[in-house]
Amino acid sequence: MKKHTLVAIILAVTVLSCPEVWAQKSKTGKTETKDTLLKASILKGLKWRSIGPAFASGRIADFAVDPENRDLIYVAVAIGNVWKTMNHGTTWEPIFDSYGSYSIADVEIDPNNRHVIWVGTGEFNSQRSVGYGDGVYKSEDDGKSFTHMGLKQSEHIGRIILDPRNSHIYVAAQGPLWGPGGDRGLYKSTDGGKTWNKILHISEHTGINDVVMDPRNPDVLYASAYQRRRHVFTLINGGPEAAIYKSTDAGSTWQKLSNGLPSGDVGRIGLAVL
Repeated sequence: MKKHTLVAIILAVTVLSCPEVWAQKSKTGKTETKDTLLKASILKGLKWRSIGPAFASGRIADFAVDPENRDLIYVAVAIGNVWKTMNHGTTWEPIFDSYGSYSIADVEIDPNNRHVIWVGTGEFNSQRSVGYGDGVYKSEDDGKSFTHMGLKQSEHIGRIILDPRNSHIYVAAQGPLWGPGGDRGLYKSTDGGKTWNKILHISEHTGINDVVMDPRNPDVLYASAYQRRRHVFTLINGGPEAAIYKSTDAGSTWQKLSNGLPSGDVGRIGLAVL
């Protein structure tokens, strides 16, 4: 079957790529056109199949569920924008197709206003086929429209969290994968994203992968630093600057944690507070 399919492909390409065969004389003296030369029988052995994206597609990065309506769910797709369902997943609507990045890292609902949706672009993976982003977006109308709120050079965002007391927002930015610098570190906004303050900076090579808040005390934060660099031939996935940091004053000051933790070159760290 594969040999017959290959022969059909070669024949079809030959017919389609040679203008001189579009019109020629038949034995009856009539001019044969492409409509009669390229018959359906020639291509009947061919079948459509998906050729990509395959290996690196379909990654789901995050979920956000409306606390007052469990049927309303937002999904951040690492390689396919933001989707919304209002019927518990029976049908889905894409809501981020018209904005600056197709690669999404995080989606969050403001705990003080369920109509405010935050989206962090640029997935937090490090393979060669990774999609990059252009910062942070905010919607104030349940995802009907979004406004770009900055951090355009972050390229890859690890996590977004909001303070339940006042909606202050924290953004963990991994920074560019293929080079140094950019918007890299932990950022905080106290005015709804109008301005940003970098509250934790490690170096031009090391960004912040994750940030979590103690549910018993929102002033207590933990953040993980992630040192990595992508090259065509390899991934440097960790380094001596990777570590866990703790703040007890809502990010004003930070302490590097070391007791009981590994030292030396450390990789990507995920966090959770119970």
